[in-house]
Amino acid sequence: MIELEISGDVAEVVLDAPARRNALGGDDLVALDAAYERAERAGVRALLLRGEGKAFCAGRDISGVDPATDDVDDYLDVRLAGLLRRMSAFPAPTFAAVHGACLGVGLGLAIASDVVYVAQGARIGSPFAALGATLDSGGHALFVERLGAHRTLDLVFTGELMTGEDAVRQGLFSRAVPDEQLLAFTRERVERVANGPTEAFNASKRLVAQVRDERVGLWTSIAAENRAQAALAATPDYVEGFAAFREKRSPTFRGARAHD
Repeated sequence: MIELEISGDVAEVVLDAPARRNALGGDDLVALDAAYERAERAGVRALLLRGEGKAFCAGRDISGVDPATDDVDDYLDVRLAGLLRRMSAFPAPTFAAVHGACLGVGLGLAIASDVVYVAQGARIGSPFAALGATLDSGGHALFVERLGAHRTLDLVFTGELMTGEDAVRQGLFSRAVPDEQLLAFTRERVERVANGPTEAFNASKRLVAQVRDERVGLWTSIAAENRAQAALAATPDYVEGFAAFREKRSPTFRGARAHD
């Protein structure tokens, strides 16, 4: 079950199937996609994704899957890939609070979020050899980019899991937080970001995605930054930020586009 809670400028998307460690079936992916679409229509300025119970997301719900009739392409290439693209392109900063199991599809949801805070005791990796399956949902790209090929295949072949603390130390995610503090820690930062200059944040999201996906070099990235900065100069938040600096006060950002 997928829940969407909107309070002011913040959306909270909740994976709420704790009995199955928030494992996701095909219909769950559709519901999750719809939750992000509703949050986007609501115009929220930050979004938090989290899981209820003892885990963030243990991956795909395979409890009723028969390999003989399973449509893997529909689940992964249609429903999941489309969802991850929507999440990555969400027009505001997104955060994931990861605790317990973060495996397979769950790892993909984290990868598609802008900022990931993990509980120190979270469990992250690729235990799928026991199923005769491989890591999916973007796991290979993340692991090779951050950990290198040898460490990636070590995790895949052995099925060993990293703790959240290990994952952050090795460069996978933003930071590790004591398990009992994770949700409060993340919510505080989401609220803070929701009061920031949303269009400037979105510009950084696009610039980071360009470097990551297109592997552009320094000078191409600088040129893109220059164009982004020139566009931001026309936004109310840019004007407010400079005015607040001159007047020695805290800025009040509205997250507004130039045409609003």
